[in-house]
Order: sequence, then C-alpha cells, then structure tokens
Amino acid sequence: MSDELKVALAQLNVLVGDVEGNAQKIIEVINRARDLTQADLVVFPELTLSGYPPEDLLLRASFMRRVHRALDDVATAVSGIDVIIGVPVEEGGYLFNSALLMRAGQVVARYDKQILPNYKVFDDKRYFQAGTSACVVDIKGVAVGITICEDIWQPQPAQQAVAAGAGLLININASPYHLGKHQRRVNELRARTQETGLPIIYVNYVGGQDELVYDGDSLVMAADGQLSFRAPDFEEGLYCVTYSPQRGEFATSEKSGQGSSDASSLYRALVLGVHDYVTKNSFRGAVLGLSGGIDSALTLAIAVDALGGENVEAVLMPSRYTAQMSIDDAREEADALGVVHQLISIEPMFDVFLAALAEPFSGLPADTTEENIQARIRGIILMAFSNKKRRMLLTTGNKSEMAVGYATLYGDMAGGFAPLKDVSKTWVYRLAEYRNTLGRVIPERVITRPPSAELAPEQKDSDSLPLYDVLDPILELFVEQDCSASEIIARGYDAATVRRIAKMVLTNEYKRRQAPPGVRITQRGFGKDRRYPITSGYGKIFES
Repeated sequence: MSDELKVALAQLNVLVGDVEGNAQKIIEVINRARDLTQADLVVFPELTLSGYPPEDLLLRASFMRRVHRALDDVATAVSGIDVIIGVPVEEGGYLFNSALLMRAGQVVARYDKQILPNYKVFDDKRYFQAGTSACVVDIKGVAVGITICEDIWQPQPAQQAVAAGAGLLININASPYHLGKHQRRVNELRARTQETGLPIIYVNYVGGQDELVYDGDSLVMAADGQLSFRAPDFEEGLYCVTYSPQRGEFATSEKSGQGSSDASSLYRALVLGVHDYVTKNSFRGAVLGLSGGIDSALTLAIAVDALGGENVEAVLMPSRYTAQMSIDDAREEADALGVVHQLISIEPMFDVFLAALAEPFSGLPADTTEENIQARIRGIILMAFSNKKRRMLLTTGNKSEMAVGYATLYGDMAGGFAPLKDVSKTWVYRLAEYRNTLGRVIPERVITRPPSAELAPEQKDSDSLPLYDVLDPILELFVEQDCSASEIIARGYDAATVRRIAKMVLTNEYKRRQAPPGVRITQRGFGKDRRYPITSGYGKIFES
C-alpha cells in the first residue's frame, strides 16, 4: 500500500457539444495536474468530454463518432499520471454514462453508472443503459471504487464497491445547484461514509448550461464523516488533496471554500448562469428594458456583474403612465453601474396603435388589451436593439409573475433569457438588498415603493394579485412542493385565495411554454422540472 495518493480535483466548466474543444481543455488540465501539482491522479466530472447534459446530441451517430475520436486523443495524451474522466460510451447498440480510468495512453478500466435519475431535470433513462457491476481499481496501491453522481445518493453502488474491495470511493458528478444543495450533498456523503466506513472524493461540474447552473462545490469527506476539503463554489479550478491510506486522512495546502448565505449563493448562481448563457451563445453582451422597478433593477445588476457594465445596455421606455420617479430611479441605477442607457418614449407608437384600433374596438371598454399593447411596443423596441447590436435580450419577469400569468406574451416576456424566471418576488427583494451590501446600486425607493407595471393610471400589482407575502408561500407549496389546494388550505391559508392562485397557475401554462429559459435556483422551476399539459381539464376543480 502506498504511503500517499495525491489527487487533483478538476472542477471544470466545459461547453456541451464542443467535443474537440473540451478534449483540448482536458488534455491541458491533465498536463497541469501532472507537471505543476505532481498529482498521481486527476479526476474529472461526469460526462466532461461531451458536456452535461448533452440531451439528444447523444442520439446522433455523428456526435458519438466525434466523442470516440476525441477520447482516443485524450487517452493518447495521458502519460505519467492516472486519469478518471466521465464520457458517454457506445457498446453493443447501447449508450452508457461511464467513467474511464486512463493510464499510459490506454483505457484500463470502465465503470457504468448504475442509478439513472429520471426525475425533475434529469433524463438519464432516455439515453443510457444502467450498469450492473462495481469497478474497483488499483491506483498507487489504493483500491479505488468509482461511482457516478446519483450512485452516491443511494446505498447500493457504494456497498457494492466495498464488497469488491474498495478502500476509497471517488464519485464524479454533474450535480446542478439549487438552494440548500450543499447541505443535501453533505448529508448524503455522510450517510455513505457511515454505511461503508470509507472516505469519499466528490468532484462536480461548474458553469451554466441553459437553465441549469452547476456550482462546483467539490467535496472530500473523511471516513468519520468530517469534511476535509470543500472547493470554492461557482469557480473553475484544479484542487489537490493528498490521501494517506494508512491513517485514513486527507491533507491539502488548498484553501477550503467557505460556506455562504443563501442570498450570496443564489446571487452568484444567477450571475454565472447569465454569464455562461450569453457568452457560450456568442452574444456581444446584453440589453434590457429598465423601468425603474425592482425586477429590472436587480436584473441590470446581475447582468453587469456577469458581463461588465461596458457590455450591457439599458433602454428606458416611458409612457403616459410612467411616474417621473421611475425614470429618475432607472437613470440612477444605470449611472451607478456604468451602463449606457437610452430613453425612447413609446407614446407616439401607442397613439398610432390606438388610432388604428379605434374603429374595430368602438364601444368596447378599455381593459388589459391597451396595457398589453404598451408592453408589446416595448418588446419590439428591445428586440430591435438585440438584433442590431447582437446583444442578448434579458427579460425581467420573476417566478411569482410567471406562475400566475402576470406577464404579456410577446411583450415583457419577449427575449432570449430570463434571469429571474425561478426567483420569487420575495426573493427579488432579498437579493436587491443583498446586492446593495456589495455596493449600493439600487435606490432605496425602488425597494420600498409598491410594485407596479405602470400600464394604467395609479396601477399597483396588488390590484390584480394577492400581496406577495401571501402569494409566494402559496406558490411555493403548490408549484415547488406539489401540495394540493386542500392541503394548502388545511395549513391555514384562505380557501378562496388558494383556489384562485391555483387556477391562475394551471390556466397560464400556455404562457410559460412560450417563455425564454431562465436560471433554475429552486428544486422545481418552470422548465424541465415541471411538465404540465397546456390543454387540460384539471383546473376545473378550482372553479367552485
């Protein structure tokens, strides 16, 4: 048995589908781990070569051919260090989510993921065949059991590795972030150490991929359940730990990542999600409508922190219903963040629309039709900026609004990415206050004044919706925890209010289906997490 095993944890941000680019990055990291850190082993996350999740790219034969060619290139480059890496593998007409051990230019062992998640954002069973066997490999005299992501959330694969002689477990992951995820990981790893008596090295992906954000947070847990090392969250890096099998202990010269508040981790997730979505899709920055309200103020701050003020543009589009303080506050925000901003009144365009529709709408009272026309005019202007300047249009709506349909199709919903799509209005306020602790960029009046769409005289959100401190807890129970209306009412909420909110959620699925993607930060967002039929009679039970 070796006195020490030095392991490099490669917490990487790669691009889904960029197989050749990912392979080159992997080779560079392998060489760095060998030459600069003198590691014996470098461990990469789940499906690093293809990126995660590759989704239906896996069904394209041409894509898998590229994966196999790139895998040969990576294996050929391996010399003087062992490598564990996640790749999709095709064999016998089946695809496997695999971890390979490479040594001296060869693939010397393979483990196929056994527990294939098929819930929430995960679709492994759509693509992969489950593995059935443990994989325990000798690395410098240490018997290393390899597992992949979901395998560590269940007892059987780890116990199987123990039965095969493992003395150390390595788990490679593509584990997306949501609020509270770090503690859930720690709890699961601790349960496995208690069951097996073995230490665990847990290596995770980092970066934004469409609606998902991976926070890294790679962990090393000793056999007694104590955390020996935590990699910084939301940061790419190569982190080394040294394992002493005789003492069963880990040592590292790395600075362990520190825990952060919910507001801090959530904000950083949003910043990383926006940065990677805009840059990985090759846009020249972002543009958004700045109204003087809290949602657009927070979105602007996130965009600037993600992309830099020089790469963000704001457009103020007042109408007859826009208060002067909204214009003043919007300008103050843009100036504080160093953002170029334009002011374009929508009044002339609104007048043209009203005139064109005067005859066909004669005798009909004004209603949300006129409100939505204003929102859609703004959407046209913002999309023009996006097209002309190659900037991603960020929408500014929040989860509370999207849940109940308090948004205008082809208006304020128009855009390419929705940073606040999974952020409730309650959390919007908390994040605005948090961002101001880093440097005051959102005027206090924006946080304290009653929210309003400013599409009608003296309009407030509370004219159309319950107060957010009533709405948001009910939405959390109904949307994120799947509680029924009767269960929510039994918790003490007003029956009529609960039924009204539930009906609004269910009848606005058609809007959400047409909304842009946005960063997922809860355990149930509006995206892959929640797949409801648009045409359905289910909501009729809330009419009485």
